[in-house]
Amino acid sequence: MSLSLDPASFRDPSGFVFYREEILLRQVQRRYSSHYDHLMSSGLYGALAEAGMLIPHTEDPLRYAVTEDAYRILRPERIPFVSYPYEWSFSQLQDAALATLQIQQEALKAGMTLKDASAYNIQFKSSRPVLIDTLSFEIYEEGQPWTAYSQFCRHFLAPLALMSKVDIRLSLLLRANIEGIPLDLASRLLSRSTWLNPGLLTHIHLHGAAQKRYEGDASEKTRSAGGVSRMAMRGILDSLETAVKRLAWNPAGTTWADYYEHTNYSDRAMGAKKSSVSELLDRVTPRPGLVWDLGANTGVFSRLASEQGAFTVAWDIDPAAVEKNYRECRDSKDTMLLPLVGDLTNPSPDLGWALRERRSVSARGPADVVMALALVHHLAIGNNVPLTMVAEFFATICKWAIVEFVPKSDSQVKRLLATREDIFDGYTLEGFEAAFYPLFEVVQSTPVADSDRVLYLMRARVN
Repeated sequence: MSLSLDPASFRDPSGFVFYREEILLRQVQRRYSSHYDHLMSSGLYGALAEAGMLIPHTEDPLRYAVTEDAYRILRPERIPFVSYPYEWSFSQLQDAALATLQIQQEALKAGMTLKDASAYNIQFKSSRPVLIDTLSFEIYEEGQPWTAYSQFCRHFLAPLALMSKVDIRLSLLLRANIEGIPLDLASRLLSRSTWLNPGLLTHIHLHGAAQKRYEGDASEKTRSAGGVSRMAMRGILDSLETAVKRLAWNPAGTTWADYYEHTNYSDRAMGAKKSSVSELLDRVTPRPGLVWDLGANTGVFSRLASEQGAFTVAWDIDPAAVEKNYRECRDSKDTMLLPLVGDLTNPSPDLGWALRERRSVSARGPADVVMALALVHHLAIGNNVPLTMVAEFFATICKWAIVEFVPKSDSQVKRLLATREDIFDGYTLEGFEAAFYPLFEVVQSTPVADSDRVLYLMRARVN
């Protein structure tokens, strides 16, 4: 059987993730045996898995082990699509933070504690945050401080505070700091008024100042390792929970959050477009398992794919649109739709050690179907990306594509051209087809009623 190690799973000596013939497995090392046995025998694993807070697993035979020091081989349930904190909306990061704190509280009840609180240990399943690192737990020793406290503040509280109190776009600092936003940096970026917030004062400003003051001082380890009672730890967790819950962000005032309320579509055109997109999705064979909706806005058309049973990732550049989409998914308990923030002209790159820890958008593909509705004109005219390059990129990330061409006669394109010289001579229906036809076979083209727009269903020639 072919064997490959997960390049993001190498930091924890307790175990690692690997693949055998595309089957996802996790090896538990013997050194972690007592902690794993306590996790399973204490009832903590069962309670968290049943509550949907910890990814469930089964155990496979030890003959599948990679090395001789294996204690158990786990087969975790697969997550349909791996996302990263710098791609989440405000409420996604907030919900992930609260889930981490709740898991830590439950762990204490079972005599365990989370040894790390990395946001990368959380994924979204059925619109809910779930812990995917089964080996994050260790047996709690009375008086032991929460070793993951600083990590939690860097990965969750600091970015949430900056998104809420300064600018929602500061979530991108997580992409530049994959170990979490340094607390002294967060403290400097936050306004002086946040010093009056008890939670932010304690867990960001004073915490960050203390870290800076004792940076490189070995005595700090001794100082911070003083006894912390279980009651005191619960007090810290309660304080963190209050600080996280009091942060808020209102998804309004951005360019695209209310797009469908101000578009030039008539009700007839919108209804016809929905019907056409559903019809085109029906023609994809075999039935798609993974759909990416690029420029999804609040997910109106994404839901056409998810309602047909395809797990659908709804990407949009506007954090307000993604926030609205996620809140709707959460409220409706949607199990097949994952809204994410992403700029197609500057997508998430390969990051981390050897550029392999956090994978680029392209590396997480290809999708069975990519939908690009009312998007190509923003790329070609709004961002000066030649149609040939748009087609080339789409051909690398999907097997099928549903693409809408919006001509210059459309009011949305006229708006883009209102403040710039029209240098886009090749932006025509003929130019679009000339760019896409060498890379895609056109299966169907459908005019959108009450408009000059055209929808295309295309199959990638090589993928």
